Amino acid sequence: MAAPAGAGALIASPDRRRCLWSVLAAALGLLTYGVSALEVYTPKEIFVANGTQGKLTCKFKSTNTTGTLTSVSWSFQPEGTDTTVSFFHYSQGQVYAGNYPPFKDRISWAGDLDKKDASINIENMQFIHNGTYICDVKNPPDIVVQPGHIRLYVVEKEILPAFPVWVVVGIVTAVVLGLTLLITMILAVVYRRRNSKRDYAGFGEVDCSVVCAL
Repeated sequence: MAAPAGAGALIASPDRRRCLWSVLAAALGLLTYGVSALEVYTPKEIFVANGTQGKLTCKFKSTNTTGTLTSVSWSFQPEGTDTTVSFFHYSQGQVYAGNYPPFKDRISWAGDLDKKDASINIENMQFIHNGTYICDVKNPPDIVVQPGHIRLYVVEKEILPAFPVWVVVGIVTAVVLGLTLLITMILAVVYRRRNSKRDYAGFGEVDCSVVCAL
């Protein structure tokens, strides 16, 4: 007696599922062949004086060489907010600066993709630039596991000394040389006086022996 058509379909379904999973696994293997994790390295935090240039250092490690598909994106999360804004993109040797006002005409590329460097410079940093900066690098077929995050603090400028540094160094050097010369002179005078006393004492002993002989 022949089995019902529905029963045959039920019996064959596990084999079909195995075959489907095998095909999917093979396809996934082809897609991910040669793919590895791209690692991004940034400092956890940096401090920049108000009104000065700040360098946001971002290095990455990839098993594949960089090329036309390599790209870098920088985003900014202002202090006290959850909003992230993309303000800079670099690809194929070209800089694409966003229209985000706090960074307009302030950003310059400071990296070298051949050296796995994706750093940027920000000119004339102000307190509005306090926040978290995110460096994201793409280098297909490698994938990024985690972008780099930098917490940046803009602080007041340090009070400059009243005298230039070279003046302070010159004064200290002159004082040290003067003290050295003074100590040398004192030691020379003491040495001469001791020698003079010895010579005088020796001369007195000679005169006494001569007089006694007479």
